[in-house]
Amino acid sequence: MRVAELWRYPVKSLQGERVDVVDVGPEGLAGDRQWALFDTSTGLGLTARRVPELLFASARLTPDGGVQVVLPDGTVATDDAVLSAWLGRPVTLRAAGQVTGLRRYENPFDVRDGGEYDWDTFDGARGAFHDSNRTRVSLVSTATLRDWDRRRFRANLVLDGAGEDELVGSRVRLGGAELDVVQPVARCVMVTRPQPGGIGRDTSVLKTVHRERGGMLAVAALVPRPGVVAVGDELTPLGGG
Repeated sequence: MRVAELWRYPVKSLQGERVDVVDVGPEGLAGDRQWALFDTSTGLGLTARRVPELLFASARLTPDGGVQVVLPDGTVATDDAVLSAWLGRPVTLRAAGQVTGLRRYENPFDVRDGGEYDWDTFDGARGAFHDSNRTRVSLVSTATLRDWDRRRFRANLVLDGAGEDELVGSRVRLGGAELDVVQPVARCVMVTRPQPGGIGRDTSVLKTVHRERGGMLAVAALVPRPGVVAVGDELTPLGGG
């Protein structure tokens, strides 16, 4: 398998950036999930599980290492007041280094009559705003994606070919980096959400993933050896991690 696409998502749950080459370190791709929006009234981090509108804005890194949020109407903003007005709730945009305590998010755990969800909270990762300390880089193959739009699954690396599931428990080399592939990625309601570019709401995606793949799609990795990864790099298995 070779790297077909590289994606980073500077702000959690917003649209991200496709890049040709990137540094990969202990917290994942440089700039990935380095910011998140928090509801100041609840203290909870926001994700598109709970606030689907997030998927209609995008985030991009700036040359000085900062971030810009591009709202659906094209407005470029980092000001909390503007972001709060857009979402209709009091929010603040925080960098990972500004949050030292627990990062708490919400997950749907049950569906009520009428299709509404009950929600539970969970603790996210330290450092970059990943959902889990065991998820720093995510990889998925074009064979696994089939005809689904890859943006539904927000993987960092899209690989030409097939076979990423068999890599769990092993170490691989990509470019100058080595990754320990530690587990498959469990999928939730977020993969059904509508997004820009004609991606509509589609509950069949999650139903199919549960029916055919046990609720898992893509694999998660940690980064024991940082390095540069580029589109076209070949994935080389190195054996047990």
